Amino acid sequence: MKQYKIAAIPADGIGPEVIAAGLQALEALERRDGGFSLDVTAFDWGSERYRRTGALMPEDGREQLKGFDAIFFGAVGAPDVPDHVTLWGLRLPICQGFDQYANVRPTRILPGIESPLAGIGPGDLDWVVVRENSEGEYSGHGGRAHRGFPEEVGTEVAIFTRAGVTRIMRYAFTLAQARPRKFLTVVTKSNAQRHGMVMWDEIAAEVALEFPDVTWDKMLVDAMTVRMVKQPRSLDTIVATNLHADILSDLAGALAGSLGIAPTANIDPERRFPSMFEPIHGSAFDITGKGIANPVATFWTASQMLEHLGEPAAAARLMKAVEAVCESGIKTPDIGGNATTREVTDAVCEAIRASNI
Repeated sequence: MKQYKIAAIPADGIGPEVIAAGLQALEALERRDGGFSLDVTAFDWGSERYRRTGALMPEDGREQLKGFDAIFFGAVGAPDVPDHVTLWGLRLPICQGFDQYANVRPTRILPGIESPLAGIGPGDLDWVVVRENSEGEYSGHGGRAHRGFPEEVGTEVAIFTRAGVTRIMRYAFTLAQARPRKFLTVVTKSNAQRHGMVMWDEIAAEVALEFPDVTWDKMLVDAMTVRMVKQPRSLDTIVATNLHADILSDLAGALAGSLGIAPTANIDPERRFPSMFEPIHGSAFDITGKGIANPVATFWTASQMLEHLGEPAAAARLMKAVEAVCESGIKTPDIGGNATTREVTDAVCEAIRASNI
């Protein structure tokens, strides 16, 4: 039996609720599959730890995580802690410290879930957004000077390297090549940002030569928002910068029905370090503790984690169970239902146990 070491970091808001649901589903999969087991270690890192100690994670946090096969992450952010403190205190140090440079966000309309787009249903919107996750607009370069004076200056420097752009472009083309349509859309803002973004366009054209069987086009990010809404069937695999893909993937999740169903994988494709898997939705403090957080994003994220670990059959079984439960109408309020987190989780676990695939 294969055993995988999983670091669980529930963190803030609804994170503990959905990670608990995800671990319950993973346990059901372990028992149903019989070919693997998960050794889960929980870490109490997050805003509560920041209030106690002044740090969201310990100084040797990444060192503690190195020995794990994957990281299962909930959400970070609290109303009483500045957002830049929580993001740069936990999630980004893990992503950047482990060079998880490919942020992969699949989006499709699941059975039983309605898109806000008229006439669009399952099969009409089936995308994967690939987000460059290590540099760009979130590099952390910049600063502030003359604080408090009228001439105060704040700079945020976007860093694009040939190595960074080439590797994410090659990753995106490879992913597009593996999908049935073999189609990639490269998103930039090269009309206004004439240095880094023009370099993105140039490198895309260079890497495309390595993938003659992949058709590709490019869009300016503002025009891309229109295309996502007006022509969702025209898209398949999408690659964009750290900032642009962050925004576009949230739009994608909303167009598929809810951010509550949207998953994320932060991947180190070279597998030098553990990759991290998290739902997109964030802390959602407005519903924390109410028992209505949608666990579907976490289940889908867990499926991505299993796929990455080399357990495709279990990953597929989990998604089949999720689809069956959504189609049956057992849904949380964000997607038009009245079920609780526990009711959805129990239904998914029962579907896993009953699965014949």
